[in-house]
Amino acid sequence: MKTILLIEDNDFIRENTAEILEMTGYAVITAHNGKVGVEKALETKPDLVVCDIMMPVLDGYGVLHIFNQNPHLAGVPFIFLTAKTERTDLRRGMELGADDYLTKPFDSSELLSAIASRLARFQNLKSDYDLQAGGLHEFLHDAQKMDNLASLSIDRKPHAVPRKQIIYAEGDEATRLYFVQAGRVKTSKATATGKELITGLHQAGDFFGYKALLEGTEHHDSAVAVEDSVLLYVPADDFTQLLHRNPDVSQQFVRLLAGRVREQENLLLDMAYNSLRKRVADTLLRLHEQQRHLDPADPLIHLSRDDMAALIGTAPESLSRTLSEFRHDGLIELTNKFIRVVQPEQLRRTNW
Repeated sequence: MKTILLIEDNDFIRENTAEILEMTGYAVITAHNGKVGVEKALETKPDLVVCDIMMPVLDGYGVLHIFNQNPHLAGVPFIFLTAKTERTDLRRGMELGADDYLTKPFDSSELLSAIASRLARFQNLKSDYDLQAGGLHEFLHDAQKMDNLASLSIDRKPHAVPRKQIIYAEGDEATRLYFVQAGRVKTSKATATGKELITGLHQAGDFFGYKALLEGTEHHDSAVAVEDSVLLYVPADDFTQLLHRNPDVSQQFVRLLAGRVREQENLLLDMAYNSLRKRVADTLLRLHEQQRHLDPADPLIHLSRDDMAALIGTAPESLSRTLSEFRHDGLIELTNKFIRVVQPEQLRRTNW
């Protein structure tokens, strides 16, 4: 049974609409304003939301904004109800990501048709795909079924990329989206003085190379395999189809691509405001968590000192001194081949 969250401040409309939905076979959760609606959604995630726009405390636009920002609620189909018919209101709702828009007064058949249509379009896409366990193929298969995207099977065979091989260079034409099935790839830029700055470290389950495709430009950075890796290629035409042929597919795919944006923002803040010791500690902890996810039994960090220094934004000599201090304090084990974080909690709590 699908669960519908109905957010409406008019008691008569809310009660009558809830009754119609329940008679149709839906489980209905009701809320008399946006704030209460969000609270109930966090308690019980709905399959779809029907939401009034003009409400006290928190209006419909605010509710949708919170849904979009919350990983638990993002992607839930959203239908606006409103008595306003101005095009600016319609456009604002759609720009925020609303899936449909019903103008009051509406009849029950119109409402039920909109709900059935939204649920049918979303049923083939899950809220999340485990990209480290074959989820990319699963997602592309579901997307293909949704909109008859026949070409999505092209060129998705695994490509072995040896360590240190250049995948693309700054200024190259962007022809495909890359997905890391195994191994690790770094993306980097060179400063005017020739110093390398790593902009991303991508491991199994990560996409890269999509910024240039989204901007329609050449690559602004370079990509090199840090270790022997296996990549999947999604051609640019397939990428374009995923983004433009079906808004539901597009929304889910953009969500898959956006996973690293917040991490990159935090890296920039760290480089701008944190001490070297804090930046090194945060990087070690982040790499430790990534490795632990890949190999819980032995989460060793295999990354050259030069690459780690470029990732942190410091000189290799400064990094080596800081790592030696951490080893002396018993926080890490350090060899020429790997780093093991021994005391992650102490490393996280240390006063820098």
